[in-house]
Amino acid sequence: MRKSLIFSILTLGVLTLTACGEYQRVMKTNDPNVKYEYAKRLYNEGKYAQADPILQEIVNFFRGREEAEETLYMLGMCNYNTKDYLNAGSYLSSYYQRYPKGKYIEDARFYCGYGYYLDSPDPQLDQTATVEAIKELTNFLELFPTSPRVPEAQNAIFDMQDKLALKQLQNAQLYYNLGTYGGNNYESAVIVAQNALKAYPYAKYKEQLEMLILKSRFQEAENSVDEKKIERYTTVIDEYFSFINNYPESSYRNEADNIYKIASKHVNND
Repeated sequence: MRKSLIFSILTLGVLTLTACGEYQRVMKTNDPNVKYEYAKRLYNEGKYAQADPILQEIVNFFRGREEAEETLYMLGMCNYNTKDYLNAGSYLSSYYQRYPKGKYIEDARFYCGYGYYLDSPDPQLDQTATVEAIKELTNFLELFPTSPRVPEAQNAIFDMQDKLALKQLQNAQLYYNLGTYGGNNYESAVIVAQNALKAYPYAKYKEQLEMLILKSRFQEAENSVDEKKIERYTTVIDEYFSFINNYPESSYRNEADNIYKIASKHVNND
């Protein structure tokens, strides 16, 4: 038993040293064809981190040759599988631009967008990757409407639209919290929320956005000069009915009803 274990350890060590030696020999060779075949073998074995530097070295050598397409695709997917989604997107977009009818075009289109999706940050951070992901995955859906990856792409888009809507909700809430500091921030809150509703009509934050509009309109009326109060309270009432029609069982219903009662008193007592 002990001899068998020692033999296994020694065998593993020899194989590791052999593999390391082979990798170094390939890296030192000036023959791009040898590097291509070895990188392809590493890629097929799932050794993406090892294949990546070899592919980077030879990707431009094969331009105009048959190997160029596969080299560029493998390079993009090595970056994707090592979670370097930004570089993966760059290589995969280069692939589909160079080879619009290429062998790997469907995969390149999907993973380019899905990588940006996986790289999409929290809502409070810059959403450039999110916007890019939506664009790429939307293009994927248009080009490959029968792909088995359609549900995955659609779910990713919905998820990212929710994230962008949440970012807008947070921005609108910030304006609301500022109130009348430095001007009428309630109007800015309304504009941001309305734009979010137009841009993301199916987002899960639609109810919160509409409630924030109602609250902002109410605060706008409360802080108005006398000559504008009736007009603005009337707008509040309109927003109230729109909100309860859309969300009759809303958790915000009591708050909305209280707003309506106050606004109605101002309008009816005029």
